[in-house]
Amino acid sequence: MKKQDKKDKKERTIEQKINRRNFISFATFAVLGTAAYKGWDWLHTSPDEVPGITAGAHKPLRKALNKTELFFRRIFSDNHLVKTYPKEMAAKHVRVNSDIGVEAKHKFDPATWKLQVIKKGGEVLQVSLDELRTLPKTEIIYDFKCVEGWDQISHWAGVKFRDFVKHYQLDEYAKMEYVGMETPDKAYYVGLDMPSAMHPQTLLAYEMNDKLLPLQNGAPLRLIIPVKYGIKNLKRIGTIRFSNTRPHDYWAEQGYDYYSGL
Repeated sequence: MKKQDKKDKKERTIEQKINRRNFISFATFAVLGTAAYKGWDWLHTSPDEVPGITAGAHKPLRKALNKTELFFRRIFSDNHLVKTYPKEMAAKHVRVNSDIGVEAKHKFDPATWKLQVIKKGGEVLQVSLDELRTLPKTEIIYDFKCVEGWDQISHWAGVKFRDFVKHYQLDEYAKMEYVGMETPDKAYYVGLDMPSAMHPQTLLAYEMNDKLLPLQNGAPLRLIIPVKYGIKNLKRIGTIRFSNTRPHDYWAEQGYDYYSGL
């Protein structure tokens, strides 16, 4: 009888321990769940930022994004190169995710296009595609990443932005903090921090899969900046300008991260 009592007591003790652990687990889950909900509710009901260069985000979120940007800009380095792949791994059909700023074919003639670089005093440097193609060509096959969550290995070629700056003696402008780019119709525009723009893998691209860019992929010239999400890879560059203040940015005005770095 005593032996059975000890056995029953031992079984009750084990059961009590299990129940205690279950209680702690459920209580922890409930506390964390409540805290998460209250945090979400606080963020969801917090006031929106004052519209400016950025807009569309709640104040606390924008503040967090800006602090994150400062951190990553401090550790950014030209030695940070994205992974590249063999040419045979590149997609034959490159995904077209948006036509913002890419005008309809009958409204745009690539033959009449010229890249415009706005310089001090209102001077405008105009560069044709043929002139760009005389500069050293660089190719890159990398994993293009979209902020929506998809990615695709793709093959691009063009002139490095840093080579473009050097060739056209824009070194003084490259000492500024930002560069802004916009489409010829001014419907789409991006703002870039200068270190990212001058990164050795950033291209003014005019080829895709060894052929000149199709119109839907940004012909005659687009930005390929592998250290950024796709929302910064502007199609059909019309104008480039340099600044010490943040240029306007299409997606940052819709609530997205201005920096959008990888």
